[in-house]
Amino acid sequence: MDSLNSLIDGFGTALTPANLLWAALGVLLGTAIGVLPGIGPAMAVALLLPVTYGLDPTGAFIMFAGIYYGAMFGGSTTSILLNTPGESAAVVAAIEGNPMAKAGRGAQALAAAAIGHFAGGMIGTILLVVLAPTVASLAIGIGAPDYFAIMVLAFIAVTSVLGASRIRGLASLLIGLTIGLVGLDQMTGQQRLTFGSLQLADGVDVVIVAVGLFAIGEALWVAAHLRRTTGEAIPVGRPWLGRDDLRRTWKPWLRGPLIGFPFGAIPAGGAEIPTFLSYVTEKRLSKHRGQFGKGAIEGVAGPESAASASAAGTLVSMLTLGLPTTAVAAVMLAAFQQYGIQPGPLLFEREPELVWGLIASLFVGMVLLLTLNLPLAPVWAKLLRIPRPYLYAGILFFAAVGAYAVGGEALDLVILLVIGLIGLGMRRYGLPVLPAVIGVILGPAAEQQLRRALQISDGSVTGLVNTPFSITVYAIVALILAWPLVRRLVVVRGRNGRKENDETDTVSGG
Repeated sequence: MDSLNSLIDGFGTALTPANLLWAALGVLLGTAIGVLPGIGPAMAVALLLPVTYGLDPTGAFIMFAGIYYGAMFGGSTTSILLNTPGESAAVVAAIEGNPMAKAGRGAQALAAAAIGHFAGGMIGTILLVVLAPTVASLAIGIGAPDYFAIMVLAFIAVTSVLGASRIRGLASLLIGLTIGLVGLDQMTGQQRLTFGSLQLADGVDVVIVAVGLFAIGEALWVAAHLRRTTGEAIPVGRPWLGRDDLRRTWKPWLRGPLIGFPFGAIPAGGAEIPTFLSYVTEKRLSKHRGQFGKGAIEGVAGPESAASASAAGTLVSMLTLGLPTTAVAAVMLAAFQQYGIQPGPLLFEREPELVWGLIASLFVGMVLLLTLNLPLAPVWAKLLRIPRPYLYAGILFFAAVGAYAVGGEALDLVILLVIGLIGLGMRRYGLPVLPAVIGVILGPAAEQQLRRALQISDGSVTGLVNTPFSITVYAIVALILAWPLVRRLVVVRGRNGRKENDETDTVSGG
């Protein structure tokens, strides 16, 4: 009941003219940016971070949330029309959506994606309202060993799930942890990796790291592989769904959040995994399996609903525990720090107007997203004709202006370029960017919690595992690390068993 009253107060905040304007602007910007290939919501929020320094925190986060949801829908638009996902969560939409578009059913695919995002976002946000205060109240009793265990889980999960291999995920995480070490030691005051520069004594600003790795790294990567030709947009016509389409999509729309929300709430890499799981689930449950791979509308509806619900799930961990589980959540956590606000168990008590206004704005944003994007789908297709050299030149310009605005130091531009080159190298060698960003943000906090826990236990390592919660988390970490080995052993034993059976059958037959 308290949550319902707080949500009603949140609607009072979200429905003010100024905040409605920020929500609409966020949805429009997010969708436009999501439509453009290679630019995801994380880059959009990172680029806008410096711009929002002078904004009211509530309005800024309402706009960021609109960008998040809008970019996810925009990514599915270009994924369906041109087989070019605007961001990673929209990869699965191309599997069935693009064949539908080639068959002249792009309108239906876009409608299924839009309604799927609406349904998934609504259900996910309702679960956020119900679960977030409970998680926050339970998190108040968490101590230093428990927080360190949770951060270890975040590090292990994100390096295990993302990228082509665990080694590359770990390498990316180590890059982020190293950047996070730059500056003064919070406990001893000693300089670390500052190379004698006083300007680096405060460390590298998280905004510069996020903009450098996402925006500069992506722009340099695209420039290195730029093609002079642009794809021809496919006409999408008027988006609508027939009776048969509705019969085939309403169950996937409802099943998607059940898969997407839990994966968004745990440190498991965001919407990529639940969208693939949703696609596999719909393929197994569908009565039209023969259409999969050729344009099955269920393969668009389910994954898009799961992706939107996972976005709501990420806010549970970020708001209640201060743990970012996706790149966007990591950048939004940096935005909280920019305003001097620390997400965590006490956030709901200290900043109730901001939190509940943000949650209420998600419902408003979902309605805006549906009403704006269904009729504007043909317009988004035309945005794809912007020449990419102009597009990425603009990104580099705004990234440089934003980085300089953070501290007003020329050194910040040098750091931005260096981190951008690191981001380019990471893309060249297949290192995922998210572990590095999480390493920069959570690394210093994990170090502080580790040292605090060891101080409490007089330097004894057992102080890290002296609570039931920390033991449970480390058991989950061990399971994540051991699962690939166990799965490999099971597969090998299964193959050996089949070989023995085949040899027995051959001997008995002979």
